[in-house]
Amino acid sequence: MPKALSYLPLLSLVLVLSGCSTPAADLRLDKGSAPIDQAQVQTTPNTAMELAKPVPNTGYLARPDVQAYAQTVAQSRNLPPENVRALLAKAQRLPVAIRLMTPPEPGKPVTPKNWATYRNNFVEPIRINAGKTFMAEHEAMLKAAESRFGVPANIIAAIIGVETLYGQYMGNYRVLDALTTLSFDYPDALRADRIEMFQGQLADFIELHYRGKVDANRQLGSFAGAMGIPQFMPTSLKLWAVSSDPSQTRIDLEHNVNDAILSVANFLKVHGWIAGLPVFAPVDLPAKAGELVDGGLTPRLDWTQLKAAGATLAPGAQPGPWADYPLGVINLPLPTQNTVQYRTATPNFFALTQYNRSYFYAAAVADLAQALVR
Repeated sequence: MPKALSYLPLLSLVLVLSGCSTPAADLRLDKGSAPIDQAQVQTTPNTAMELAKPVPNTGYLARPDVQAYAQTVAQSRNLPPENVRALLAKAQRLPVAIRLMTPPEPGKPVTPKNWATYRNNFVEPIRINAGKTFMAEHEAMLKAAESRFGVPANIIAAIIGVETLYGQYMGNYRVLDALTTLSFDYPDALRADRIEMFQGQLADFIELHYRGKVDANRQLGSFAGAMGIPQFMPTSLKLWAVSSDPSQTRIDLEHNVNDAILSVANFLKVHGWIAGLPVFAPVDLPAKAGELVDGGLTPRLDWTQLKAAGATLAPGAQPGPWADYPLGVINLPLPTQNTVQYRTATPNFFALTQYNRSYFYAAAVADLAQALVR
């Protein structure tokens, strides 16, 4: 079992456990799901037993909405209904997931987001030193991933460092419990999008179990269902995880660092990483840079527009390939200093936000990556 890290600040611990984030609730939303090929379905060791006996309607499965969901998943994924029902019957309510996902009470003061505080949780000596050791120990595979996918070794290492401190803390909640709880007891009933997302993740998790890719009875992860060294959600594992050994049908993101490295690199490439571009462009922004921020996760400006708005190259910088790609201005609030830090982001920054949908997260990964090669 992964060990807890007593020195992690509370904010850092919550972010690590959630695995990934959106600006609203610190959760990665992996929507895509490929249809299952029945020819590839493999029966797990538990399947025969589960099919051979009736499944009692206990726990979550006693609820009509869960029963209807089980039937839908079985039909849409071509899975035996008894198998799906048997797994859901074992799911237990996870109160910590509900508590951490509960929105603030109306009218209750909310602590403003502070970039300096967030950055200090991740770009700090323990993570930097451990990251340099990690890069030295896994130099060959990091270079192989960089060559294959175009993602620099320090970026891959930084993501793994931010997510789980290089695999030292991967979460100790049963993923089946986390996903089922958030699928059917999500604390904000108005967030139908979140409920739909978690139910999609749960469906992929059930399918992965049936195909022998995970053991849903034992798989541990974050309170939000993220798993392994890179904290992949089930859909990410299903669609973008990569094995370092082609002879192995099961991709092991929990114990196999090589699989984790390749999977992170593949995820970023699929989500828009462009080899050779920096994460940030060397640009000095005008005084009214805030007017250029749209808050989105897609770059919508270009270098010509930024120059027209008053942006200039930083002293000593030269135009690079980044000038030929879409750009975006991002904001990193510093409320204790009554100011905001602005940066000019390239498509690679926005690729990082697809891993964790937060400007803070992507900027912290970029800054940690820089610190790992100094």
